[in-house]
Amino acid sequence: MLHGPASQPHVDIAAPIARELSDVLDVFDRELQSDLPFVNRLTQQVRNYRGKLLRPKLLLLAGRAAGELSHDHVVLAAVVEMVHMATLVHDDVLDEADMRRRHATVNRLVGNEGAVMLGDFLISHAYHLCSSLASTFASRRIAAVTNTVCEGELLQIENRGNVLLSEETYFEIIRRKTAALTAVCCEMGARASGADDETIDALARYGNDLGIAFQIVDDLLDLTASEQETGKSVGRDAEMGKPTLPVIRFLAGASPTDRDAIITMLSSPTADTPVTLRTMLAGTDAVDQAFDTAASYVTSATAAIASLPDGDAKASLTAAAEFVLARRQ
Repeated sequence: MLHGPASQPHVDIAAPIARELSDVLDVFDRELQSDLPFVNRLTQQVRNYRGKLLRPKLLLLAGRAAGELSHDHVVLAAVVEMVHMATLVHDDVLDEADMRRRHATVNRLVGNEGAVMLGDFLISHAYHLCSSLASTFASRRIAAVTNTVCEGELLQIENRGNVLLSEETYFEIIRRKTAALTAVCCEMGARASGADDETIDALARYGNDLGIAFQIVDDLLDLTASEQETGKSVGRDAEMGKPTLPVIRFLAGASPTDRDAIITMLSSPTADTPVTLRTMLAGTDAVDQAFDTAASYVTSATAAIASLPDGDAKASLTAAAEFVLARRQ
């Protein structure tokens, strides 16, 4: 079990942006409306993935912390959620996952071909919506970060089966595939509010470090939690021979016997690999070490926004960072 805060932060993270967040969902739904009922059924399935809407919230909260919110913020928040949803649909194909947010994945319902095309559908609509803004800056920035996310996925695929994955490469993967988008959410929110460069940079650093912490915890949950707790398929990293931070840390200090056992197991993974790996790590401090690393990134994230004016939005950004450590999904 992960050792985090005893309970989730009491701050209502969405309170300062509740009206705008509702508008984001309206824009999201209108943009994806199709004249094909089958497509609408699939996009409805994707709506089940919405979860906590972390990325739209970060964009809106960054905008609120830096100034006033506008219609551009609402559009951009819908855009980043579409990009994120597309990555989830594609991730489920790559990981051969059957469940997300306690619902069947798109690839389970319609196969990999349909899931890949639906992910592309979401990406194309994100760019279509982004192009409705007067400035082209947002479109270029969203395109750039989408490229970075794809590079992160490609780097991860390239290292699939690399049981001796280095910690440096692990962090490069999660920086590109997760942290880059959360950083851009905060950067774009601040920029759309007319913030100065120092404020934009501070919020971007907050988003980057928050994203790294989020992915470390997500990887820990995949290793230590149950499907009932997370609401999605778990153990997929181990089943696909993908070392994550606790495994990397364990291998660094393991005895030759344990090291050889894990390398052999991850080199030829089976359905039993996640349970066996979890049992082997249970008697070590590898999981706690990884969690402490996530906590250090949460600390640096909150430190990055320390100089922002106090207010509801800053409090919500701080609570959002703390919530990463309290996740039990």
